[in-house]
Amino acid sequence: MLISRREAIAAGALAGAVALPGLGSAHAGVSGEAPAPVYIGPRRVERLADWRFHLGHAADVEQDFGFGRYQRTYAKAGVTADASSPAFDDKGWQAVMVPHDWAVALPFAKPAAPATKETEDAAAAHGFKAIGRDFPGNSVGWYRTPIAIDAADRDRALWIEFDGVFRDCIVFVNGYVAGRNESGYAPFAVPIGDFLDYDGGPNVIALRVDASLGEGWFYEGAGIYRHVDLVRANRVHVPQWGSVVRSTVGSDGAIVSAALDIRNDGPAPVAAVVRQRIVGANGQAVAALPETSLTVAPHTTATATGSARIAAPQLWSVETPYRYRLHSEVVVDGITVDTYVTPFGIRTVRFDGAGGFLLNERPVKLLGSCNHQDHAGVGTGIPDALHAWRIAQLQEMGSNAWRSAHNPPAAAMLDLCDAMGMLMIVEARRNSSDPAAMDELSRIVRRDRNHPSVISWSLGNEEPQQGSPRGARVTQAMQDLVRELDPTRPTTFAFDNSWDKGAARIVDAVGFNYRTDRMPAFKAAHPGVPVYGSETGSTVATRGAYANDAARQIVRAYDTEHPWWASTAEEWWTIVADRSDIAGGFIWTGFDYRGEPTPYPAFPSISSYFGVLDTCGFPKDNFYYYRAWWRPDQPLVHLLPHWNWPGKDGQPIEVWVHGNCAEVELLLNGRSLGRKPMPRNRHLRWDVPYAPGRIEARGYDKGRRTARDVRETAGAAAGVVLTADRRRPLASGQDVVMVRAELVDAKGRIVPDAADLLRFAVAGDATIIGVGNGNPTSLEADQADRRRAFAGLAQAIVRIGRGTGPVRITATGDGLTSGQLLLLPQAV
Repeated sequence: MLISRREAIAAGALAGAVALPGLGSAHAGVSGEAPAPVYIGPRRVERLADWRFHLGHAADVEQDFGFGRYQRTYAKAGVTADASSPAFDDKGWQAVMVPHDWAVALPFAKPAAPATKETEDAAAAHGFKAIGRDFPGNSVGWYRTPIAIDAADRDRALWIEFDGVFRDCIVFVNGYVAGRNESGYAPFAVPIGDFLDYDGGPNVIALRVDASLGEGWFYEGAGIYRHVDLVRANRVHVPQWGSVVRSTVGSDGAIVSAALDIRNDGPAPVAAVVRQRIVGANGQAVAALPETSLTVAPHTTATATGSARIAAPQLWSVETPYRYRLHSEVVVDGITVDTYVTPFGIRTVRFDGAGGFLLNERPVKLLGSCNHQDHAGVGTGIPDALHAWRIAQLQEMGSNAWRSAHNPPAAAMLDLCDAMGMLMIVEARRNSSDPAAMDELSRIVRRDRNHPSVISWSLGNEEPQQGSPRGARVTQAMQDLVRELDPTRPTTFAFDNSWDKGAARIVDAVGFNYRTDRMPAFKAAHPGVPVYGSETGSTVATRGAYANDAARQIVRAYDTEHPWWASTAEEWWTIVADRSDIAGGFIWTGFDYRGEPTPYPAFPSISSYFGVLDTCGFPKDNFYYYRAWWRPDQPLVHLLPHWNWPGKDGQPIEVWVHGNCAEVELLLNGRSLGRKPMPRNRHLRWDVPYAPGRIEARGYDKGRRTARDVRETAGAAAGVVLTADRRRPLASGQDVVMVRAELVDAKGRIVPDAADLLRFAVAGDATIIGVGNGNPTSLEADQADRRRAFAGLAQAIVRIGRGTGPVRITATGDGLTSGQLLLLPQAV
């Protein structure tokens, strides 16, 4: 059984492969001293969630808090910038919670005339946000947070783990440069022990983040947009990503092999004993690895290896995502100096030229979508609970796979995929073998190789060199590194041409970006090569719109509109659905995403139109095409369009039905318009003379009605109805609730063209952190307490505090009956 979103969060699925649960943030968004941490066990992990933030400046030293001034006149360690000093007064800075994206709160900016095509394309690619080289005052951000340090920490190893900062980042500790990172997507760690004050003085972590340059051709956000953890450990400890668990499944059970790195940062050799046991989901030990003794020289790392057999393992799958945990203890002189917990799953994965993709040696069709990492209201600063919600929306459609385009996902995202049974292709940001790119790839693989949801490493996407000998050499070097770090998973590459040469001769599975119609011929010529659709479909649509209007940048939501290089949902899926030798495919895209506005690459289009869900996660009509054929055991009919067509009485309206029932009957105001068989993997169409009232689709299987869908002519908007994904969120300070606002008429029917301005308010320990409506041309603020509805819908994202008292959410609009929603947070 799939784990629910609530169960994933409550079970601590978001904690990741750290040793012990995080201890919360170091301060509550205010300046001053951090509270003393609560120590649990030999390893302590603090999540640094609360920070102070202020914009800097990429071209003005004085507006950038003196960064660059000291380097020119007084280049000494510890004297770097005013804002990096522990004595700096940051009380006037904004209190923010990480994950945080400052770009989403910036204004939109149309390129000033006369603008070059390069300038226009660059602005459009990132959603016309006022950030980048043309906006130096918006492109640098500073963060600060105090941490609590005591004298005992002097004898510990301390470091900070950053899962993602966009983009060029300098980490300061008490004014000293402690580390740097230039990738916006690769995780990294910074040792901080040398720069701390252990004698009672303040200790402050500061970051200068420069997002002047991007890495992609899509919205990338800016800031500390993924989690940050402060780790304190014994000088003899397991380093970051220091545990690797692999399994071999056979007829007599599974052999689980583990390799545990032990780091000795002390001055003398250490004789260590490693004890490890495997624990099931119920907390009971199922196997123990042999105890290992080893000597670790000073300032070096040694590795303890061992294995154990589980006679009747529970295999991880999309239906039953069962996870074990490896509990490791490092013992020195009879004292446990470190503990480390590694979640993992037992399963096998492989691609096959004839059988497609096999999970646990069972063919599983990849029903996937590609996705960037942004959402309405919050940009790239996606809270964990929102990651879970987004996964759940796609699973509701029937999706079982996610391609993280075009960069590795957040670690929290992978924890949730493990818990919820969503397969993942992890993609490298760059197809390059230069030292920096290889280091980034190494960090990505070492972070992600214990996740059972990860089925493949993608080494490139539509790269200029993909079909050349150079592309083959680069990809071979990358693959060699992947094989060294993780020989258990296949590699892949997303090609838009050259499927039979260059890098395609290197990787294990060949991805087709579009050109699905060429796959049968390729398979006939290369039957042994595993293939799948790495990007497919790409129908463009505006949610709730059913007529093209180029002047207003609106695209009708029938499955008919797509760029020249792509196809409709129906066109690609009818090719792939019944072929066992094609592993499946990934829709471009699951969600609309900011930037790369297609098909209208001009202001005010600020996002793509590709998604089967819009930027808020509201389904478009194509969602139900996939829902019908990706969950064929669940009868469905979905009717489009809406039935509000004033002034068109008697004129034909194009009516479609998506569904999977054997037959569908259409009725208008109670009168049957005919009954038709549903063609497999396709849709039905009627042209219906418009008459106000009620249009209904009824689905039948073996003569019995099994599904229905109705559209009614609605009146003017009269009220607001609020619903939430959960009514009992966690009072953790981190959980978020997704609030859906519907505009309805006096009879409670949703008004499909309503665009009233809604004002949201919260009473209780909660905060509105973002709003949206899914309109790809809306220039309204994402971080506000109000939003116009679009096609009758709007969304608010509400973060729950740590209090367990009731939270009341209200939405009001002029002339509308207000909507109210009561939440009852539960203690963690």
